[in-house]
Amino acid sequence: MATVLLLRHGRTTSNATGELAGRRPVELDDTGRDQARRAGERLRALPLATVVCSPLVRCRQTVELALPDVVPAVDDGLTECGYGDWEGRPLKELAKDPLWPVVQQHPSAVVFPNGEAMAAMSARAVATIRRWDAKVTAEHGADALWVACSHGDIIKAIVADAMGLHLDEFQRIVADPASISVIRYTPTRPFLVRLNDTADLAGLIPVKKEDGQAADPAAQSDAAVGGGAGAGV
Repeated sequence: MATVLLLRHGRTTSNATGELAGRRPVELDDTGRDQARRAGERLRALPLATVVCSPLVRCRQTVELALPDVVPAVDDGLTECGYGDWEGRPLKELAKDPLWPVVQQHPSAVVFPNGEAMAAMSARAVATIRRWDAKVTAEHGADALWVACSHGDIIKAIVADAMGLHLDEFQRIVADPASISVIRYTPTRPFLVRLNDTADLAGLIPVKKEDGQAADPAAQSDAAVGGGAGAGV
């Protein structure tokens, strides 16, 4: 099936001040805009079939700066977790809340006050990505590359699912602003190709064998025993 590049939005004014943005309409700051442009320099080298993004302004700004010639599809399934009463509050203050250690150690049990359950957030994010991946595969083929621009906890939940991790382990994953994490779905399992990456992406372009089959054994649902030769070989 297709390969999704999970792009986190660039740094925002709330990131810079240490507040939990949640679903508020916070925008990219100067650093975030630069990050988005640099991400675009990497992405524009790829034959992208589709771009999908969260409806929140920071994701739409990131896509506009990274890929100015692209009109993304907007999907509510990629929106930020609903943090409810936590939104807009300083993280230093939230760290003193009794719910904080539960968020850190047992997120599958968390329901934010007047907000969303983290388990529900994970389920709708994973379902959204898998639905779009199936759609892109059907329309553009199994070698297609596509981008989903979303938020840190959303991306971490999708990566955790791809790695077969329980949601309670997802806090071990890092998704920095404007980073790219890459997942290749197959009929039997997903493959985490890159995580929290800020390097060159050219190795993601599929290399064909003479018989026209994809050279990467992951495309056939099997892992390369011993680790394989790497992308582009």
